[in-house]
Amino acid sequence: MKIKPLADYILIEPFSQEEKTESGILLPQTAEKEKPEQGKVIAVGPGKKTSSGKVIPIDVKVGDKVIFTKYGPTEIEIDGKEYLIAREDDILAVIED
Repeated sequence: MKIKPLADYILIEPFSQEEKTESGILLPQTAEKEKPEQGKVIAVGPGKKTSSGKVIPIDVKVGDKVIFTKYGPTEIEIDGKEYLIAREDDILAVIED
């Protein structure tokens, strides 16, 4: 299935959380885990429209690694895989290698 975000929405594939603590303890699947705050941009919308109808393009592009707010994005499942849909305002930074 192909998803095309609208307006200033961004489709993000969150990075998986470590299943092991720093000291080497393995966490069971049932352990409560923090929501991920980093991910890879999979798709972006065209941008936000101003009141005059001009489209302001989005600053991130497909393939960017981003840091986003913890509780802003909406969780969705597509073909059995977890994704997040966030507004451009929920993106805090782009991770540069």
